[in-house]
Amino acid sequence: MALCNGRCSTCNGCLGNKPSSETRPDECTKRILLAGNPNVGKSAFFSRLTGVHAMSSNYPGTTVGFMEGTLRTEGACYRLVDVPGAYTLEPTNEAEEIARRLIEDGGEKVIIVLDATALERNLVLALQVLEKGIPTIVALNMVDEARHRGVLVDSAALQEELGVPVVSTVAVTGQGIRELVARLGEARVSPLSSTPREERWQRIGLIVSRVQRVIHRHHTWRDRIEDLSVHKFWGALVGIAVLSLSYMTVREIGEGLINHLLDPFFEWAVRPGLMKVSDLLGPGSPLHTLLVGTLFDGQIDFEQSFGALSTGLYVEFVMVLPYIVAFYAVLSFLEDSGYLPRLAILFDSLLHRVGIHGYAIIPTLLGLGCNVPGILATRVLESRRERFIAATLISVAVPCAALQAMVVGVLGNIGLRYVLLVYGALFVSWIVLGRLMHKLLPGYSPELIVEIPPYRMPSLHAFAVKLWFRVRGFLIEATPLVLGGILLANVLTTAGIIGFLSRLVAPLFNVVLGLPASAAGAILLGILRKDVAVGMLVPLGLSANQLVVATVTLSMTFPCIATFVVLWKELGARDTAKSLGIMLLTAFSAGGILNAAFFFLP
Repeated sequence: MALCNGRCSTCNGCLGNKPSSETRPDECTKRILLAGNPNVGKSAFFSRLTGVHAMSSNYPGTTVGFMEGTLRTEGACYRLVDVPGAYTLEPTNEAEEIARRLIEDGGEKVIIVLDATALERNLVLALQVLEKGIPTIVALNMVDEARHRGVLVDSAALQEELGVPVVSTVAVTGQGIRELVARLGEARVSPLSSTPREERWQRIGLIVSRVQRVIHRHHTWRDRIEDLSVHKFWGALVGIAVLSLSYMTVREIGEGLINHLLDPFFEWAVRPGLMKVSDLLGPGSPLHTLLVGTLFDGQIDFEQSFGALSTGLYVEFVMVLPYIVAFYAVLSFLEDSGYLPRLAILFDSLLHRVGIHGYAIIPTLLGLGCNVPGILATRVLESRRERFIAATLISVAVPCAALQAMVVGVLGNIGLRYVLLVYGALFVSWIVLGRLMHKLLPGYSPELIVEIPPYRMPSLHAFAVKLWFRVRGFLIEATPLVLGGILLANVLTTAGIIGFLSRLVAPLFNVVLGLPASAAGAILLGILRKDVAVGMLVPLGLSANQLVVATVTLSMTFPCIATFVVLWKELGARDTAKSLGIMLLTAFSAGGILNAAFFFLP
């Protein structure tokens, strides 16, 4: 095994793995599973053991992702699989079901990561894995935090109790990693036999009593902060502050990247090349319309031209990517610092009433900035049903920042009460639609069972690796879909299908919504850009009440093309069709109710 002095960029101070060009995970035949509860430091372990030589993927047939990387030691090459965090192999959610399948599929060895601060709870999964008869080695992690809490665990005694090697580690600093890798060859099958549930808890109690000692220690300032952040009242205030700060951070980072880096880059590097392509294809030609789009005063408008190479690239890399980077950076920090589980618990009671649990507060918040990262963030939810409900609610009733800016700009000029009416209608729709989907959709919302980890300073390397793989995954998966979506929208517009649909639904708009036929085209074109579509309503001479109805209906109908593509990617064709059906029904119901209310109560 090659080791280094801790200063090279390749291994972050642990392993001298060969460059990824020499060894890819799929070229190694032997497999090591990295298993453990959520929040035990597996991500830090994974980045320490594999460096940057890893790839992310979803388990077949699911949206549950896991990481896979390369580990070379003693001349052997292993595929290191980061098993989704689980509390038990008796699944209570999709992530635990995938963890069970991966463990049962087996591997050459298993590394079980235990949190030394919560040994009793961690041993439930550990014993279940040991009973599978796979050669195992245990990493007793966070021994530094356990010591600070007055919890002392005898690793030698634990090794004797479990019958497999146990190494004390601190993954975020690299302590014990070298010894863990050196002792991989000692991994062996535990002599512990399978036991019923009840007897397993008795065994855990005996093990803990023999290996763990708790000594007195004074309450520290960190303990007080941890207690404060889960308090019903003060915790809620902290949660609101964290959410507000997260929202502002995502927005500031996103807008900063757009205004100071990406937008200027497109103006300097992309526009000249596209104008040459425009001259070559000839404005007005079908191919020009599809690739470059419509010219405004002889120039490309990156937001409104709607060409695959103009608006398609601009939406993906300028309007969406900055928020993706900012979102994943904030989410990773909240995860790695230990705050995310606390935030989920605080909002769990409220969100459970609409069929989702506390973790959905993150996607909802991010949807207020941009629906794209909001829908992508639904991956933190455990069941497909929850992800469907959350993604649909975001698409229908959570207005993005661009849409909000247009709503305030257009309706604010005629009175603040009209702006409040729009927001009130969206909020009521969010509550009512969530309750209805919770009652009518089959399946159930699992209870939020989560272990609250101690606060800790995130590992910069693990943070960077996680951020890189998440952003890279988005670009690889979403870019062709966004470009394809722009092309499809252009084809539909050029072929006159959008115009035909506008004429087809005009009677519905007039009778149900009380809007002129001309409003139908603007609302249908909202699939391209909702904020631009709001602006298209202004020249139609609508009354204030009509403008409110039209804005609410537009906000709730088809999401913009980028959101639609990500929705398709996350939910699949069938569930996306269901979601769109729900959107249309909700939008016309809300618009119709508002129209009737204005008729009787002008």
